[in-house]
Amino acid sequence: MKQKKTKKGQEEMVGFGLIIIIVAIILLVFLGFSLRKSQKEVVEDYEIDSFVQAFLQYTTDCQDNLEYLSIQKLIFDCNTGEECLDGRETCKVLNSALIGVVEESWKVGGDRPVKGYELKINVNEEEMLFLTEGNITNNYRGSAEYLPKEIDIYFTVYY
Repeated sequence: MKQKKTKKGQEEMVGFGLIIIIVAIILLVFLGFSLRKSQKEVVEDYEIDSFVQAFLQYTTDCQDNLEYLSIQKLIFDCNTGEECLDGRETCKVLNSALIGVVEESWKVGGDRPVKGYELKINVNEEEMLFLTEGNITNNYRGSAEYLPKEIDIYFTVYY
């Protein structure tokens, strides 16, 4: 009689061990699926759209009638050939301001999440300004902004 109880206890232990092994396998499968899921995109669309909107409102050191001009106003003035109050060409001020803003905002490199970027400003479908840095990859996000007077701004970030 004592033998049957011991044998029954051994069967229960084997069953319990099998249940633990099955649960461990299921947990490993779920862990494998959760690790395989793609991680958050490096750059989201709203970040690029917000950046374009923000840099258009960025105030530069170019003055016109005692008012500091935004990059958007510089784009319009560059298109018409205006000058700053101190005699500098608005196109040169625009170029240097955009280089500064984009380089500070989008750090690029092989060890960074952002591999490169392109900024194009077209007027009547002709290129007014083109900035690029880093590598062009197959993974990218972009934004387009259309201003009056047929001015188009395209910004693309490669990751």
